[in-house]
Amino acid sequence: MTRKAGVIGMGHVGSTVAYYMVTSGLVDDLVLIDSNELKVNADATDYQDAMANLNYHTNVTVNDYSALADADVVVSAVGKIDLQEDNEKHDRFVELPFTKHAVYEVAAKLKEVGFNGVLIDITNPCDVITSLYHEFTGLPYNQVLGTGTLLDSSRMRRAVAAELEVDPRSISGYNLGEHGNSQFTAWSTVRVLGEPVAEVAAKRGLDLAKLDEDARAGGYTVYHGKHYTNYGVASAAVRLAATVLSDAHTELPVSNYHEEYGTYLSYPAIVGRQGVVEKAHLSLTADEETKLQQSAYYIKTRYEDTLAELTNQQPNRISNTSLS
Repeated sequence: MTRKAGVIGMGHVGSTVAYYMVTSGLVDDLVLIDSNELKVNADATDYQDAMANLNYHTNVTVNDYSALADADVVVSAVGKIDLQEDNEKHDRFVELPFTKHAVYEVAAKLKEVGFNGVLIDITNPCDVITSLYHEFTGLPYNQVLGTGTLLDSSRMRRAVAAELEVDPRSISGYNLGEHGNSQFTAWSTVRVLGEPVAEVAAKRGLDLAKLDEDARAGGYTVYHGKHYTNYGVASAAVRLAATVLSDAHTELPVSNYHEEYGTYLSYPAIVGRQGVVEKAHLSLTADEETKLQQSAYYIKTRYEDTLAELTNQQPNRISNTSLS
């Protein structure tokens, strides 16, 4: 059985996701979608030029939504990164005026062709956009998920590892809540070489508050250096896609729907072929539970406001959006 994926939005992140998929041999068939035809065709040709020097072959299709009907996974990388210019509050919601309309259109096209695979959202603001994708595609909750704090947890592990001069893979634990400013590091979940980070912090004098902020602001540290981010978030998306394709049943902190809070937010879930196959349970501290509730309330409120706005608009106002 062939493995088939799609990437919608071939900007900095989408093109990197597709590149990882091609060079790793993750999929047999790859569908690339973007309104900038010169760019998406150039990327497709570039990938094909690389294949003679790779160990894998990937069949590449360009700008054909019908080819997504039988895709196992579709990654939404729709975005407009230049809206982040002069964003002093480092708020991912500055992209929402663009992405909410783009997502409405993309979801309609996926629904029209009968896509019934797993939809992975990178598009920001991640948790609200993931909620909108669920609403507009009609896909079950378990088949729509976002990369969420899978990336932020990685940034936390990088920050802690740098302070302790160990491999980031020696750090375990999670950032939870919004992929945005209301997220937090759940330090009760974090281990360093198997030892609770609180004990390590006491021995080594770690400033956990600073490390929490390093994780939260990690994306903007990268952004200010090159005016976009791509490798970190693309690796998170590809890891998530690979987990789905291999039916791995891996515990990952991804944006998934929680009935308790009535919203999508990042919290560990068991991911497999059907998307979220089981919800994990963490024994959080009272303070962490409060932070999670606050983050959930923020996401839910912004989602409900956005959905109401879109619902009240005429269809011709939710069209002609660029997907680059």
